[in-house]
Amino acid sequence: MSSIATFFYIISAVLFILSLYGLSSPKTSRIGNYLGMSGMALAILTTLFLPQVHNIIYILLAIIIGGGIGYAVANKVKMTAMPQLVAGFHSLVGLSAVFIASSALWMPNSFGILEDEKIKLASRIEMGLGVLIGAITFTGSIIAFLKLNGKMSSKLIIFKKNPKKYSKITGITLLILFLGFCIFGSKFLFITLTLLSFFVGIILIAPVGGADMPVVVSMLNSYSGWAASGIGFTLSNPLLIITGALVGASGAILSYIMCKAMNRSIFNVMFSGFGNNEIAQSVEVKEQKPIKIANAEDVAHIIKSASSVIIVPGYGMAVAGAQHAVSEMTHLLEKAGATVKFAIHPVAGRMPRTYECVACRGQYRLRKSF
Repeated sequence: MSSIATFFYIISAVLFILSLYGLSSPKTSRIGNYLGMSGMALAILTTLFLPQVHNIIYILLAIIIGGGIGYAVANKVKMTAMPQLVAGFHSLVGLSAVFIASSALWMPNSFGILEDEKIKLASRIEMGLGVLIGAITFTGSIIAFLKLNGKMSSKLIIFKKNPKKYSKITGITLLILFLGFCIFGSKFLFITLTLLSFFVGIILIAPVGGADMPVVVSMLNSYSGWAASGIGFTLSNPLLIITGALVGASGAILSYIMCKAMNRSIFNVMFSGFGNNEIAQSVEVKEQKPIKIANAEDVAHIIKSASSVIIVPGYGMAVAGAQHAVSEMTHLLEKAGATVKFAIHPVAGRMPRTYECVACRGQYRLRKSF
């Protein structure tokens, strides 16, 4: 790789890092998106001019077709269906990792990974990890899409009898296949590893309840990043390695933050169908206190007499289209002398349109989030 290409790849990586920094706040999220898109455009152009890249016409045609489909889908989908869209796009990243690993195994000369007429051990490990994580990401994202779209039961148990036993057997088998492929480089083991990884993606996500889907989507985002990073080693592409690591790390951190906000562990969420119900049952039951039931009039009276109000916008508000009503209520409370703040929950805040109620085309802006 030439020094010029390396220079532009470094600029792209910096833009990606600045994009993540911008996305950490609602005020700078738009700029963060622009920086990320600029970094990706620069990365694509730099890759197209690499000396080892051929058949540019076909590549440009694929970019036009894929970009056109993405543009049409993104314009058509509703904002309330954005989690489904994200899950669907994650599946494509995972499938790409599977295809690239397969191409490297069947055409190692094109990737320059041969040593003494055998594929290098490091390359076999990279391909194994890429196909394992990529296949799990693909089927897991498809299941997440179906569950979020209401096409599948919110909680589906694959192993109904003794799930902990069968999940352990599946995990051990997957590990043995991965190690076997890394040692021998067999195409049969590679195909078996791929198929089993596809199956693991299904049994991993299918048992997770609908309320935990935001965490699942975030974790799948992390998986897709690690898959891309692993394939970056196979392709000897430093930008792909950096970008994949950024996506993988940020997705994992976000998942941890959301699980902490729900007072649950990431293992309890991701492996809820594998016998981890015992974890939930072992938690000490707290003292049951009486529940106070209030109607809309009671809530209105309490809010009207309050001097400080904190509003936590969530997904239900987005579905109901109540953001403008919340904004109007905010103005009325402020005119009455009340202090109004908005608290963005780490889980609900990932759902679409949670900030629109406080934006209102610039009439009212977010005061504080915590």
